Amino acid sequence: MPTLEWIGKSKVVNHHLDVSYHVLERKYSYDENGQHEEDNGSENMIIHGDNLTALKSLLPQYEGGFGAST
Repeated sequence: MPTLEWIGKSKVVNHHLDVSYHVLERKYSYDENGQHEEDNGSENMIIHGDNLTALKSLLPQYEGGFGAST
């Protein structure tokens, strides 16, 4: 099977190892009336930031994949 090779490939392939884990912190909630400081019980999230950092912050909650039996 053909593979792509380029200078610096190992750095790109292993970049995720250099990005640390982050903890998500709830700052506010939204509903039909707008923004609120208190938690409205919704599990929906809006995450601002770098994609890789955001994905790594979701790992603790979603690790194991969807459809995995608990």
